[in-house]
Amino acid sequence: MSEDLQIVEHIRELAKQKNAIILAHNYQNSEIQDMAHDTGDSLELARIAAKNDADIIVFCGVHFMAESAYILSPQKKVLLPEKSAGCPMADMADVDALVEMKKEYPDAVVVTYINSTAAIKAESDVCCTSSNAVKIVQRVEGDTILFLPDKNLADYVQRFTDKKIIPWKGFCPAHEQYSAEELKKMREKHPDAVVIVHPECNREVVDLADEVLSTGQMVTFVKETDKRKIIVGTEKGMIHKLQSVAPDKEYILASKAFVCPNMKKITLEKVLKSLENEEPEIRVPEEIRIKALGSLTRMLELS
Repeated sequence: MSEDLQIVEHIRELAKQKNAIILAHNYQNSEIQDMAHDTGDSLELARIAAKNDADIIVFCGVHFMAESAYILSPQKKVLLPEKSAGCPMADMADVDALVEMKKEYPDAVVVTYINSTAAIKAESDVCCTSSNAVKIVQRVEGDTILFLPDKNLADYVQRFTDKKIIPWKGFCPAHEQYSAEELKKMREKHPDAVVIVHPECNREVVDLADEVLSTGQMVTFVKETDKRKIIVGTEKGMIHKLQSVAPDKEYILASKAFVCPNMKKITLEKVLKSLENEEPEIRVPEEIRIKALGSLTRMLELS
């Protein structure tokens, strides 16, 4: 038996003993996805955590995702195997700056992408995901929207509404750096492929894509499409997820640069250690948690 397989068996035995559930984001390394009890996007996993009767949630993702799980399930112990696994885009939104911006636009509705810190969610009117952002903006009462923290998702949503969207200047480094020139070259190399990209990509890339999809929508798309070759414009961990649900297709990563270093910080060894020691534990101050829960609850009501 390989060392990795031994670690996986130990993790699963320990999880059973401690009534723990292990959740892995779609961008995690393949061995982490294969080991987890459930995989999915950040909101999907937070919902699973809330509905599950486990006492311990081991969240294989980044910090804001573990925070969201705690916001929805404060009675459970939420563990993040690597505490330094953060999100650069989430960190680009500053609470003090947001408070000042709200004063500048007192009539604006603050719509915040779930890829944000609990403190930012707490200062928001409603959260959104990449799959429901358009619907949320269309349904909130108000003609001016402060949209945080992703400028590219804000730009994408603006295509579908007459409301004025004022974007924060944040972005996902992995998606932001992918260029239209790279995509054009990839299309030339694979003319028979369909191109799917995440709306965190910049406008020029979005304009060239065949489909602009959240990670959850990508899963649905590859199951249903009759296309045999698919160029995937998002973090490389998504390829493994897509292969697991539709193995009959050929997947081509749009660029080797589609890597989130923070997502790759979590290893099997760290998951085991985290479960053994029940740390690092992620908690959110109750005052912030209650406010952040309000913005998440409002999203669920509107969607």
